[in-house]
Amino acid sequence: MLILPDANTAGMQVFLDAFAATIAEDEHVALVVDGAGWHGSKTLHVPSNITLLALPPYCPELNPVERVWLYLKERFLSLRLHNDYNDIVAATSKACKRLCRETGRLTSLTSYPWIMKVKP
Repeated sequence: MLILPDANTAGMQVFLDAFAATIAEDEHVALVVDGAGWHGSKTLHVPSNITLLALPPYCPELNPVERVWLYLKERFLSLRLHNDYNDIVAATSKACKRLCRETGRLTSLTSYPWIMKVKP
């Protein structure tokens, strides 16, 4: 399992390099990314077998995880004070575990009508 160092350009580079190594020689991957700064950093070296496709700004219907974060923030993470980074990580972990125990909730949050029509 790949452990990324941080959510930044260096972490993205580690991910891209490891991911590129899994792509067959006769394949090319289009990877959809959101507006995080490290996804489009000028210092990021995108391997030749990957093309990054940036989502337009604020388009939750194209990036369903946005609804997951909204749900977690509204119900478990907003309006709370935490002592330090470790407390934030613990609270987020607890919120994610609560979400996983809610049968069907993740599907209901991320199943836009167009997604259900996409064939794998």
